[in-house]
Amino acid sequence: MTISNAGALETKSAVQSFLNEFNAFQEEMKMRFQRQEERIEALDRKSAVAARPALSRAAEAEPAHKKALSAYLRTGEDDGLRGLEIERKGLTTAVNAEGGYLVDPQTAERIQSVLTGAGSLRAVANVVQVEANSFDVLVDRGDVGSGWATETDPAAETGSAQIERISIPLHELSAMPKASQRLLDDAAFDIEGWLAGRIADKFARAESVAFISGDGVNKPRGILSYPTAPNGTETWGQIGYVTTNEVGDFSSVNPADAIVDLVYALGAQYRAKAVFVMNSKTAGAVRKMKDADGRFLWADSLAAGEPSRLMGYPVVICEDMPDATAGGYAIAFGDFGAGYTIAERPDLRILRDPFSQKPHVLFYATKRVGGDVTDFSAIKLLKFDIA
Repeated sequence: MTISNAGALETKSAVQSFLNEFNAFQEEMKMRFQRQEERIEALDRKSAVAARPALSRAAEAEPAHKKALSAYLRTGEDDGLRGLEIERKGLTTAVNAEGGYLVDPQTAERIQSVLTGAGSLRAVANVVQVEANSFDVLVDRGDVGSGWATETDPAAETGSAQIERISIPLHELSAMPKASQRLLDDAAFDIEGWLAGRIADKFARAESVAFISGDGVNKPRGILSYPTAPNGTETWGQIGYVTTNEVGDFSSVNPADAIVDLVYALGAQYRAKAVFVMNSKTAGAVRKMKDADGRFLWADSLAAGEPSRLMGYPVVICEDMPDATAGGYAIAFGDFGAGYTIAERPDLRILRDPFSQKPHVLFYATKRVGGDVTDFSAIKLLKFDIA
């Protein structure tokens, strides 16, 4: 069967027309894809510009609770806080029945980080968080009796341990930084960071004093507020001490002996986790001491963030420890994780007061914290006096 010339031409024309239309379709699709890619690139550039932390638009990038807290601190507007309380059920920012406002987690964590890193007993003590007005600690003051027995002899009764209950009440610690309303209105001002820094500084100084010398009246009770007795003669409720054999100073003959005596006055079960606590002035005198072979007792830290060591034990520099005075206690040594307990509530509250000191705005911050000695055998003191 043959195809006429006219039919062949018609078929060729139809195929050519199809190919032309297909090529045109391909070109159109390429152009569409190109335009789509250009749009995507433009959107990416626009998003990147919008994501830059420009001062005027910084608030747009803040999470909801941070924006609500910032608005409250700047203007006193608490609608955002109340809305968060309903939607988030108080997990981040909430309004309590007393009119106080919980700080957002980032601010609270920043304050807590400063407190932990500050030069105070908090860095080495046992810290617990409670939801009550006090924290009770049960302390075993003695060992359970024991004895040898045979297979046939009746077992003899042994002594029982003495359990001591120590109740640590929580006291209210407060700070009240202030800022001008004009400063608060400045969009470039990091009010959360400023507030966290001021509160942490005030709290750290107040806590440190109380943990060392607080009398327990509306504040934690410090380690130096308890009665003392020569090491080996102390009873429950007293802290044992050793002396330097020199009034108000280290002995002029073998001064390092007092440090050695202090270390071994502490029971072996506590020495593994023991630390020294002293102020900078005392540390300056101690770091010059050498042993009988001429080696320094003090060793500087070899890594960032690590404390210096005295006779191999870490040293905490706490400026609230007293200087070396006649009959004073300038150095403490012990396992403060066992010997001193700090109890605190996890919540931190802020009250905004724009009226008391116009044109300044006051921020009244409060938290509840308590502290007390929970094991008197775990702490020893160095007394600058004659034995």
